[in-house]
Amino acid sequence: MGAVPRTSAGLLLFRQLPGIEVLLAHPGGPLHAHKDVWGVPKGEYDRAEQPLAAAYREYAEEIGHAPPAGDPLELGEVVQKGGKRVVAWALEGDLDPATVSSNLFRMQWQGRWREFPEIDRAAWFDLETARTKILPEQAPFLDRLTAQL
Repeated sequence: MGAVPRTSAGLLLFRQLPGIEVLLAHPGGPLHAHKDVWGVPKGEYDRAEQPLAAAYREYAEEIGHAPPAGDPLELGEVVQKGGKRVVAWALEGDLDPATVSSNLFRMQWQGRWREFPEIDRAAWFDLETARTKILPEQAPFLDRLTAQL
């Protein structure tokens, strides 16, 4: 069973302080090192895997922590540039971004095979700031979260 073509699933962690904050991830590796574009921790999933199960697995792999307990809020689907579909859910919880520890991926860079973290950091953003940081195609997730809260 191969990967579902160009489909990823992810979890958007949020917390409610005086306002809503979301935890966004910055992609790792040299291609994103100098870009200030963030997104939902996500990843591709296998045909045999349910999208929500994949979202939980990808969160654990990329954040290095199990997702918090609770009932996930369905955020639906978006289509990114290049046609990749992303489905996401939101969970309420808290996490110290300094404790994030992502899994690694391999790529050839400057003539050598090297390993890089899938995400190199995560941070909390209020919704207004998150809208300026998140991949534009993922911004509807923020609107859908707000509508459900």
